[in-house]
Amino acid sequence: METARVLVAADKFKGSLTAVQVAERVTAGLRRVVPGLAVETLPVADGGDGTVAAAVAAGFERREARVTGPLGDPVTAAYALRGDTAVVEMAEASGLQHLPDGVFAPLTATTYGSGELLKAALEAGATTIVFGVGGSATTDGGAGMLAALGARFLDADGKPVAPGGGPLATLAEADLSGLDPRLKDIDLVLASDVDNPLTGPKGAPEVYGRQKGATEEDIAVLDAALTHYASILGPDTAALPGAGAAGGIGYGALVALGARFRPGIEVMLDVLGFAPALVRATLVITGEGSLDEQTLHGKAPAGVAAAARAAGIEVVAVCGRLALPPEALEKAGIRRAYALAEREPDPAVSMAQAGPLLEQAAESIARDFLTG
Repeated sequence: METARVLVAADKFKGSLTAVQVAERVTAGLRRVVPGLAVETLPVADGGDGTVAAAVAAGFERREARVTGPLGDPVTAAYALRGDTAVVEMAEASGLQHLPDGVFAPLTATTYGSGELLKAALEAGATTIVFGVGGSATTDGGAGMLAALGARFLDADGKPVAPGGGPLATLAEADLSGLDPRLKDIDLVLASDVDNPLTGPKGAPEVYGRQKGATEEDIAVLDAALTHYASILGPDTAALPGAGAAGGIGYGALVALGARFRPGIEVMLDVLGFAPALVRATLVITGEGSLDEQTLHGKAPAGVAAAARAAGIEVVAVCGRLALPPEALEKAGIRRAYALAEREPDPAVSMAQAGPLLEQAAESIARDFLTG
């Protein structure tokens, strides 16, 4: 009989466990039933928050920089570096986590710090930059990011346009001639799990504005401002897949920085070394906090399962909450899912006790798939 080798490639359980902690708990549970089991862990992320942490867990060096937060205050942001490849997570600089509780700035939040973070990666010698976008507090079309990298956005009086998406309505001239020349010589990969256009019914303001505190009036203002912004930078490109990612920062990266868009989980699996790890595995365990309809649209477990199924390796999943029927799991390439909610139906208790509950779920996986 083939010796079992398990690859744990799961994302975080948002609000309770990091991807690294998920891997540790699953490993502990598996080995409680099968002592000495060969387990390889590869925490994964799809380009959103947790992407830098996943890269560091895979052997990248964690670096930090002081940058401008979404409200204009200084924040400390991390990126990851290995050789000449950097992983930059825009949420580290411009994410919702930098807003005080209950404070939003949908019209004025800026991505300036994301540009500063990209610049830090350039300074560190990166020639390939994986730019993970998601979890943003911003809807400025990436104008702040571009300004930090040397672009100038001027109103009819020749004065700089104020930060944020709302003031872009006053934009008269976009001067990109001052962009950092090093940007021409790098491979910038826009890694995102969303392929929305910049504006319109599926655009950044309409689809994601409310979670950033935007009212219906704000959404209309932002959509009009970004439409105007795109008319000056390049209207034909506003519908590009990924242009609407992270409040339109995708648009700025694609149009002005020459980025190429790739689904975040595909990029991250490449960067993290998933393919060689998969070759060594006989069973893959993936997962995230909620396995639901969103999972099927480019989230980490779907990407892991698709790659494993293509290699003929069985996949099971762990999650806090399961909202997919068995046929949807099967279609995604997941043989079975183990939800913490089955053990503890109270969501608050389940999140608080996620670690021990996850170990119990892993024990069940070991009994079902690794013994007998």
